[in-house]
Amino acid sequence: MDNPDANFLCGQFLIAMPGMGDQRFERSLVFVCAHSEEGAMGLIVNKPAPDLRFADLLEQLSIPAAADLPETRVHLGGPVEHGRGFVLHSGDYHVEGSSLRVNSDFAMTATVEILRDIARGQGPKRALLALGYSGWGPGQLEGEIQANGWLTAPADSDLVFGAADAGKWSGALRSISIDPRLLSAEGGRA
Repeated sequence: MDNPDANFLCGQFLIAMPGMGDQRFERSLVFVCAHSEEGAMGLIVNKPAPDLRFADLLEQLSIPAAADLPETRVHLGGPVEHGRGFVLHSGDYHVEGSSLRVNSDFAMTATVEILRDIARGQGPKRALLALGYSGWGPGQLEGEIQANGWLTAPADSDLVFGAADAGKWSGALRSISIDPRLLSAEGGRA
């Protein structure tokens, strides 16, 4: 039987709670690209890849870039498949059969074609490249949320694509009226 609420986290933020127990996600802000009864997939949007620029990646892939190409930041998308790239982007760009439309504001494409289009200045208006992704099996993410590992919040494109990575986690908390200084690693039950 289909669960009508199975994809309720698509297009939402997961905000890592202090004390979640997994150092890989400490102070992470994850954009959920897909969520169903079979599991969930998302991209960390606030952890830039150290010492890796988009221009370097294009050069490694032998993709010529326009001289006035704006910088597309490269992030560590999660602990799964670090060698695989995903582009989270604005909803104005779509490749039939290759782009996953998350909602009207966001889509994700994982082909070299989008990198070529960005390099030619014909890609999406806003984009973030992530190496690797964050994934959860059936019921795993829901269990982590119930165990106070994550808070959820509506995703905001300015936070996702904004340049201030260091402030994204606290910005997402403030978007749901939570002061990050008041968070505790201890969870409670009512």
